[in-house]
This record gives sequence, structure tokens and C-alpha cells, in this order.
Amino acid sequence: MKHRLKTALLVVALLGVAAQTPLSAAPIKKAEQQTVKKGPVKAAAKAPLSAKSATSKSTSRYAATKQPSRNVAAKAPLGKSASAGAVKKTSIAHESSRKLVRHAVLTDIDPGRLALYSASALVIDQSNGQVMLEKHPDMVVPIASISKLMTAMVVLDAKLDLQELIAIGDEDVDGLKGTRSRLPVGTTMTREAAMLLALMSSENRAAHALGRHYPGGMHAFVQAMNKKAHALGMYHSRFDEPTGLSSNNVSTAHDLARMVAAAARYPEIRSYSTTAEAKVELNGRIRDFHNTNALVRSDTWEIGVSKTGYISEAGRCLVMQARVADKPVVIVLLDSQGKMTRVGDANRIKRWMESAGLAVERRRV
Repeated sequence: MKHRLKTALLVVALLGVAAQTPLSAAPIKKAEQQTVKKGPVKAAAKAPLSAKSATSKSTSRYAATKQPSRNVAAKAPLGKSASAGAVKKTSIAHESSRKLVRHAVLTDIDPGRLALYSASALVIDQSNGQVMLEKHPDMVVPIASISKLMTAMVVLDAKLDLQELIAIGDEDVDGLKGTRSRLPVGTTMTREAAMLLALMSSENRAAHALGRHYPGGMHAFVQAMNKKAHALGMYHSRFDEPTGLSSNNVSTAHDLARMVAAAARYPEIRSYSTTAEAKVELNGRIRDFHNTNALVRSDTWEIGVSKTGYISEAGRCLVMQARVADKPVVIVLLDSQGKMTRVGDANRIKRWMESAGLAVERRRV
């Protein structure tokens, strides 16, 4: 009897265990299914996809690279462990994006990528003497009317009376290139007016008259030009006359950078070479003259010294001392093919420098 009772109790106990097992297992399985659908597992799976998206887009513009990283951070905090993993991946995405953005910006400001159409070019930071850009800077080439900056310095060094009247003579007529002039033979003007027209409008007769009225005449004047060049360290330069019409007036971009920097120390040269236009009384008549460098009329340029030049042997040339991207610089562009390419090159250099300055500010932030 006792044996049957024990057997019955054992059977009842086994049946109870078997009955309880499926009842507790079913809710656990359901909970797991809900976790897969809505829990942190799916959120954690999405995080690396967003990080990959941020990395692949990080070579585009700076503003566009930050958006994917913000999306990752917004989706992450669904569970404790998943949140930590997502935050870590978000940090990696930010770091990767930041590095790639800086690399892309620095590539954009690489001076080697500038398409300059001048055969010889040089940009020097005057604050520290650093060469910022160069292209065949030691090539000896004709410099055309850039010579007139040296002409003006020699006249000013001699401390001649700028109000003294000088006259345009037959000797000042261009017999080499046959260029025209708005200054007829017999025109009289002050030495100051002649210097203004030579620097601003590149008047060849005015420049030649300045040399001819120098103490000792033209020969002494040319000697003074070459002596001044040597004193400035322009060892690859030579001057034959004051206008630049002769292709024997030669120099290099490096030498001309020295000359422009020296010319910038003369207030008269700074003023006359950057005058946009002027009304000059000649033989009782008022005539309008304009600067040969269109950039001096631009509100986006801050130019201290300017001079253009052109003869067929030299191509189109431009030298300037200016302030660009808050830096004092000397820009030399020689033998540029095409009427507007020297101006285009100057503007490309300006945009490049401004982009470089912007990139530096971004890196500081």
C-alpha cells in the first residue's frame, strides 16, 4: 500500500514538472523575438553602416561630412551596451571624417595644382621672405615696361626737382617698335607728371624723356639703372634704356621681386603706379589717362605697387606689391600669353591664398 502511494506521488510530481516547462519557455522565446525586432541588437548593427557612410562622403565639402555622424549619435542610445558601442563608433566616424576633410582641403590649396598661364611666376611673403609659389623663377627674360619701376627709382634717388618742366623731343619717339603715344613732340610737363604717366599709363615717351633729362644724359641714366640693380642684388638683370621697348632689358622673377619690394619704399611710386585714372593738362588741354592694370580699379584688391609690361619678345607681364589674405606679398608674372591671362593668373593666386588662409583657420578650430 505504501509502495503504491509513493509511486503515485512520484508520477504526480513528474507530471507537474512537465506541465510547468513549456509554460515558462514560451514567454522567454517571445521576449527574445521582441528584442530582435526592437532592441539594441538592431541599433548596434546600424551603427557601422552609418560610420561607413560618413567615411565615404568625407572627401566632399566640410559641411556635408558632419551630417552622417550626427545621425549615428541619434540612433545609438537604445541600450546600455549598444549605446557604448555606438558612441565609440560615432567617435571613430568623427575622427576619420575630420582627418579626411583636412586632407581634402590641403590638396585643394596645393600651389602645384594652380593652372598659371605665365611662363615665369613668383609669389613671396614679404613678412618673412618665404617663397609661396614659384614657376621658373630664375629664367632670364625680357621685362618690357616693368623697366619703368627702375626708371622711377633712379629719378627719385637723384632728388631731382619734380616740378621742373621737361619737354618731349624727337629723341623720345619710339623708332624701335613704332609704338604710338598721346604725347606729341613739343609737349611740356613737369617731371612729376611725366613719372605719373610713365608708371600709370606706361607712356614710353614720358619715360624716355625722364632718362634724357637726367644729369649727364641718357648714358649716365642707364649706368645709374644698372648700378641700382646691382645694389639691390639683381645680379641677373640688365638695362639698356628706360622704357623697356628694348628686348635687351632683361631680368628674372627673383630679381624683379627685389625691385618691386624696393619700389614699394617710395611713396611717389606707390601713389603713381596705383592711380586708377588722372586728368593731366598738356599744352593747355585736359586729357584723361588710365592705369594699364585693371586690378587697381577692383574693390577686391589692395595694391601697393603695380606695373604692367608688353613687347612681343616679353609677352604680357605684371608685377605687384599687394596685401592678399592679410599678408603683404610680391607677385611677379612674366611672359603670359593672351591679353587677360596675367590678370587671370593674379586672380587665381589671390583665390588660392585666400583658400589657404581659410584652411588654416579651420584647422585652428
